[in-house]
Amino acid sequence: MIDLVLIGLTRFLVGAHSRWTGSEPVEKQRIYFANHGSHLDTLLLWSALPKELRATTHPAAAADYWGQGALKRLIAQKGLNAVLIDRSGSSAPGEALEPLRKTLTEGHSLILFPEGTRSANRLPGPFKSGLYRLAKEFPNAELIPVYLDNPARAMPKGAILPLPIICSAHFGPALAYVENEEKEAFLLRAQAAVSALAPPALEALTS
Repeated sequence: MIDLVLIGLTRFLVGAHSRWTGSEPVEKQRIYFANHGSHLDTLLLWSALPKELRATTHPAAAADYWGQGALKRLIAQKGLNAVLIDRSGSSAPGEALEPLRKTLTEGHSLILFPEGTRSANRLPGPFKSGLYRLAKEFPNAELIPVYLDNPARAMPKGAILPLPIICSAHFGPALAYVENEEKEAFLLRAQAAVSALAPPALEALTS
């Protein structure tokens, strides 16, 4: 019930439209990875998925935000079926990924934001290594890049509620996993795959 309320509110306020190019919303194990500009991102991407995919797709959510307070935990765990991860840096290298490994081992899908933190920039910044580690350990999970358009404008830092600005999720073709690819090359390729899905900037359209 909570999930239906969240989806309804998200779609009413910001649209949460989905556009698929080179991939289809089918029931395969996947790692969706997207740019990160707002606390709205998790709701936006998850709401853009069809119902049958949401049942087995788990957003990775920062425990220091979504785990703080009863309401946020309720939204994250009961509403979004999210997996809370520790991003404090206090864990041993790779240890923070254990909840995500467990989810993938069970055959479910994930939603990741590889930048690790929000950015007001239109295009994603450098990706952290978690996506590379999971792609290497679970090569059968499809890697689907997603560009989220407008969430930073709809819910900028400090905002409590989103503004009624239309947002959309652009899903691209699966990123091929290349065996023995160096981490830096993979992360640059993944970052470029998300950037390639961004609609033309407004200034480019009006010039």
